[in-house]
Amino acid sequence: MTRFVLVLVLTISLNVVAQIKPAERNGPDCSGGYPTNMSQAQLKNAGLLEYADIDFTETQTVRLASEKTGSNRWHQVYLVTFFKRSGGTVEAIAIHDASSEECSLSDIEVFVVSRHLK
Repeated sequence: MTRFVLVLVLTISLNVVAQIKPAERNGPDCSGGYPTNMSQAQLKNAGLLEYADIDFTETQTVRLASEKTGSNRWHQVYLVTFFKRSGGTVEAIAIHDASSEECSLSDIEVFVVSRHLK
């Protein structure tokens, strides 16, 4: 009987975990929104990127990490890649806090990736 109860509890637990949406586990995916727009603005303000140079159809934003820091708050890290019309790229790491309702819970930190070491 104890074994049956244990199996039943494990089965129910696995079903509950499987039904949790990825956004609830990893936080909101703000790709293409706040981290992209704010990185673009900061790179422009620093004189590293001009809007006319960017091929916006190729811009990519990938969430690298998301850590839950509160009941509805995640600390997130994104890699934003801007493709220049001339063929080059400008990459930035964007770090900020987000919730399921709002991607801009904190100021954003933007770091320019100057070189990839492989």
